[in-house]
Amino acid sequence: MSNDDYKKALKLGMREYHNRLAEGKDPYLPALMDKPEMSETLRTVRLGLVDIPLDRIVGTYTAGRQNAFAANFMPLLEVGTEFATKWSVLCDAHLNEGIHDSIIAYEYMNYFYVQEGNKRVSVLKYFEADQIPGTVVRILPKKTDAKENVIYYEFVDFYDKSQVNYIEFSQPGRFAKLIELMGLTQDHVWTDIDKETFKSVYHRFKSAFLSRGGSKLPITVADALLGYIEVYGYDEVRDKLPAQIRDDLAGIWSEFTIINQEKPVEHQLEPKKIETIPIITNLTKIITPLPKILKVAFINDKNPLISAWTYQHELGRLYVSDVFRERAEFTAYNDAMVDGSAMAAIEKAVADGNKVIFTTTPQFAAATLKAAAAHPDVSFFNCSLNYTHSLIRTYYARLYEAKFLAGVVAGALADDNNIGYVADYPIFGTTADVNAFAIGATMSNPRAKIKLKWSAIEGADPINEFRREHVKVVMGQNLIRNGDGRREFGLFTMNDAGVTNVAISLFNWGAFYKRMIDDIFTSGIIKDDLSDAKRSLNYWWGLDAGVVDFICSLKMGTGTRKLLDLLRRNITNGSFSPFEGEIIAQGGVVINREGRLTPEQMICMGWLHENVEGEIPDVNRLRADARPVVWLQGLSADETAPSPARN
Repeated sequence: MSNDDYKKALKLGMREYHNRLAEGKDPYLPALMDKPEMSETLRTVRLGLVDIPLDRIVGTYTAGRQNAFAANFMPLLEVGTEFATKWSVLCDAHLNEGIHDSIIAYEYMNYFYVQEGNKRVSVLKYFEADQIPGTVVRILPKKTDAKENVIYYEFVDFYDKSQVNYIEFSQPGRFAKLIELMGLTQDHVWTDIDKETFKSVYHRFKSAFLSRGGSKLPITVADALLGYIEVYGYDEVRDKLPAQIRDDLAGIWSEFTIINQEKPVEHQLEPKKIETIPIITNLTKIITPLPKILKVAFINDKNPLISAWTYQHELGRLYVSDVFRERAEFTAYNDAMVDGSAMAAIEKAVADGNKVIFTTTPQFAAATLKAAAAHPDVSFFNCSLNYTHSLIRTYYARLYEAKFLAGVVAGALADDNNIGYVADYPIFGTTADVNAFAIGATMSNPRAKIKLKWSAIEGADPINEFRREHVKVVMGQNLIRNGDGRREFGLFTMNDAGVTNVAISLFNWGAFYKRMIDDIFTSGIIKDDLSDAKRSLNYWWGLDAGVVDFICSLKMGTGTRKLLDLLRRNITNGSFSPFEGEIIAQGGVVINREGRLTPEQMICMGWLHENVEGEIPDVNRLRADARPVVWLQGLSADETAPSPARN
């Protein structure tokens, strides 16, 4: 029997040998010590006895026996040789009692090279075993900025806490993201239960993913698993059966096609011209036809009586309710966060027959994505930025354009050059608002200084802090909740006589919702799933689309008003952007010399303009209720460093 297995293994080896020759590749196992970088003195770490994943064993330590194996570790020496006999004996041992003797190997860049035990590896690879015990020495390369090197050292840190060596990511940051999605801290040392649970999850997912053709995608199994956990959550995923995972994958397969796209999010900066799309049923499109009365739901985390954010979306809902009152029904599902389950509110909206669902906060992005996978006949929109998933559309507004205009006004009012600014969460887009305001202030007052404070910091009271500091001109929150009698919102001045409102930058969500519903009625379809399946689309509209507005006091001086009108027209027609030309950050770092920043650079900017006094706070300084949205949509460490200047 073992001789027959050797012949089959030999055939596999010869096939690999000739295929690689035909492709101009080395047909033999690579030898680690033949790598040029091994000529340098590199640091080694003894890992001791570990379970080595067989699919991570790729070569030999030295060139001594490499020619006995093809590059897939299958044998190349003829039947009847001493080598073939020893291989067959090992084969019998594996079939009768299993191979238990450990090998000796070196690990370099998360791949293993065998010093002793090549034939044992060959036999177990032939039988498609998962792992083999081995005494391992890790060879650490010099640290560089190369992507592969960065990923490897992230793996080293991950392995130090988890002792997991069988997963591979293709992009930086994903080991940390995995730990976060598992609900662990980065310094948590994995328990045996942690290890066994994750191993079970990984192998169940791997089997389902590969059975659907996952090996044909340009991503690793771990990349795909990370995306899967993002949709369903680790607590739910770890209890799923293989059949359930396969069913889930059928609904979210398009997600895996954009994981490693260089530009995973396409930002639509202005509404496209409405064109009638005929309802055509074909093999490339899954079409959900329009019902007689379109039911549209708005899922809000709070209610408009206590939340200014929800109040703004409620104004948008009321507007479209009036515009489309004979053709559509618009229902608000409030307090989804208070009740503790966004998913329950979304499922209730689906059960009520809603075919278009807007979830109005970034905190509901994950629940929205999960619901979209479960309900392919419903069109889902989430109010957030930079959420890279193809199953849902995201939307936000370029509020920085209106903030820039407010900054121009603030600079003109600041006799002492000091201007206060109240920011809320350090998430995507917020720093663009701050910096645009700061740039606007310098246009009317080159000496203007922006004193930045964050309302989401634990114990913060920015307005009273500004009072104590005698700051008279302040950019407060965009809007107060319905019925609130306070006046510290928008751009205002304050002194002993009280507060005077000067200008306001605001969202006009009604304009956005109207356009989306118009598109649905014009096209005659609710959802065309596959037309944009390979991209993630974000609607990021501004002043030109009416989604953002800027209102100034009638008491504003004529000169300032003329300047504002000119700047507004130029922003609206696209001839001017606050983020063009030379831009200098704190510390004198040149961010830009000429041209305009891209949408991605504006959304993800983790720097503050040179005239801003303050910093971007760490998530641990924030209130407990603010942390979840920052974890989801906040700026990561690599984004908080200033970008290099463009030539």
